[in-house]
Amino acid sequence: MRYLIIDDEHIAHKIIMEYCEMLPHMELQKNCYSALEALEYMNTHQVDLIFLDLNMPKLKGFEFLKTLPFPPKVIVTTAYSEFALEGYELNVSDYLLKPFSFERFLKAVNKVIGSNTIINNPISGGNDTSIKRIFLRQNKSYIQIELDAILFIEAAGNYTKIVTKNESITIREKISDILESLPSNDFIQVHKSFAIATKYIKRIDGNRIHIEDHTIPIGKLYKANLNKILK
Repeated sequence: MRYLIIDDEHIAHKIIMEYCEMLPHMELQKNCYSALEALEYMNTHQVDLIFLDLNMPKLKGFEFLKTLPFPPKVIVTTAYSEFALEGYELNVSDYLLKPFSFERFLKAVNKVIGSNTIINNPISGGNDTSIKRIFLRQNKSYIQIELDAILFIEAAGNYTKIVTKNESITIREKISDILESLPSNDFIQVHKSFAIATKYIKRIDGNRIHIEDHTIPIGKLYKANLNKILK
């Protein structure tokens, strides 16, 4: 993922670069210290993601964003919380308040990766293939898995188990935080301790969902979520 940092503070560039270096497939294109510098660069280059500060001289962050006819994904990085509503109206992917931790940064990047579409294998016909991935922290390492492989997610106290077609990964994260990083059209919560990938539902028997060899309970408070896809 090709990214651009737009911030007038050198320390902000350093932090974001260090965080991105901990993740695979993140490729820095340019460090821009003003929105005008970024505009000049983007006239001749394409990027997938912008880390955008708001309070910059001459041209503010959101003013810059409004000038882009087809903006890439944007993660706002700012010390000012009062502009969050305007940011979501401009369809930014996430809004990070400085100083932000790596865990919070990772959640923001996961939102972008989870919604990113990559054109793949043009030789075999040029079809667009949606390749969606998410980073999961397991102890001191970071694991990248494809969303398409996830069957269901199970909460276990302060931990969450992600069950895929080939493996089961347990991480120290709340199920609600994991769900925030997943596309809501593909995953729904069906129980206080379970969320499922809807496309892998084999059958539903009463208050049980069958996914491959697994049986998932349906909680009374979550039946409405399931009714939406049944209709």
